[in-house]
Amino acid sequence: MQQRFFRVLTVSELVALLRTCAPLGAECPTAGRSDSLPIEDAASLDSSDAPTSLESSGSLDSLDGRVLAKAVVARENLPATHRAAMDGYAVRAADLFGASEGSPAYLDVVGHSAIDARPDVTLGPGQCLGIVTGGTLPEGADAVLMVEYAHDLGGGAIEAHRPVAPWENVMLRAEDAEEGRVVLPAGTLLRPQEVGLLAALGETAPLVHRRPRVAVISTGDELVPADATPRDGQIRDVNTHTLACLVRRAGAVPRCMGLVPDVLPALEAALRQGLETADVVLLSGGSSVGVRDLTVAALERIEGAELLCHGVAISPGKPLIVARVGEKLVWGLPGQVTSAQVVMHVLGMPFLRHLAGWQDAFDMSRWPSRRAVLARNTATRQGREDYIRVRLDPRPDDLPEAVPLFGKSGLLKTLVGSDGVVRIPAEVEGLERGALVDVLLFGER
Repeated sequence: MQQRFFRVLTVSELVALLRTCAPLGAECPTAGRSDSLPIEDAASLDSSDAPTSLESSGSLDSLDGRVLAKAVVARENLPATHRAAMDGYAVRAADLFGASEGSPAYLDVVGHSAIDARPDVTLGPGQCLGIVTGGTLPEGADAVLMVEYAHDLGGGAIEAHRPVAPWENVMLRAEDAEEGRVVLPAGTLLRPQEVGLLAALGETAPLVHRRPRVAVISTGDELVPADATPRDGQIRDVNTHTLACLVRRAGAVPRCMGLVPDVLPALEAALRQGLETADVVLLSGGSSVGVRDLTVAALERIEGAELLCHGVAISPGKPLIVARVGEKLVWGLPGQVTSAQVVMHVLGMPFLRHLAGWQDAFDMSRWPSRRAVLARNTATRQGREDYIRVRLDPRPDDLPEAVPLFGKSGLLKTLVGSDGVVRIPAEVEGLERGALVDVLLFGER
């Protein structure tokens, strides 16, 4: 292993290294096939987004949170025709100029349009056509008069009680998407609204970045499964389950590989298996300095492993290991549950999103946050970034209070009781009570 032992990085230095990892390749999870990417599709991808084989799984419903690897170009206009946005009458706007309740305009009704058929009439002066929301406007019409402003006189005539502007209450042809134009560029994070646009355009098999596959390993002789009864000196495994949840929340796919004892050959075997089956290995425990901490020793046995850092200037979570093996990364997370989870929120989850194609994964200004007032003085040490767990207490007609929750890094209650963390930069020596802070919220991004 190319060893850089005790290489302690700042958070920004580590983020800069993580940004150099290219997003994963493209796949088509709704394609219903499992073949190679067509040459014309491969040529349109950046070299950093080189495609892998396509997978046949899921549906449009499964695309929420995925990132487009290739731009979507509209193959048709949406809407295909001018369509009514309201129930009422398709009219010529000029015929209703100056209309009011006291001086209505009178129009002849030449028919009613079915929603699933294109009208076969052309409106002339003084004519209108009954229409429902979504119906295609007839030739000659350039607006829709809402039914509330029309009075049926019987005998095929109505009176209009107000004017309409040209194209009022009309969804214009190609207003949502124009044939041949890019409607969703590469790098777009798909939300339900973008998935809806894909469905409307009939794009059922878009190319998206592959979700990272993450091997989750917990180490330690003291660990027993969560459903076991621990003896003296033993504790139930927490990190496997919390890390797997955070991996899923980041949009990646966890593979829990079980518990590994503090035995070097066993840890080496688990690391090798994780590297064979996953893009990222998350290993909790064995990252701080001590005779029982074997992560670095196991990495030294793996050909081509390069230790990027052994320690990050962050609290909690300083004893973090990050190593590179080929194009894959191994993260040695602290065994303490609070430290492991804070590191995942601050660094691990953004990195997994970066691999999945998110363009702003490390930009904290894009994370969900809430402005609050710090409830008490909070001391920190210069030279490291501190992430203070806080509880948000609402206050009537004012910003909420951010109440710091202090406790040892092995205690779960400070996480269970917290709503998020407050970041205190490395160059700042604590914050005073009453300071305005941004609380980075625990929750789905």
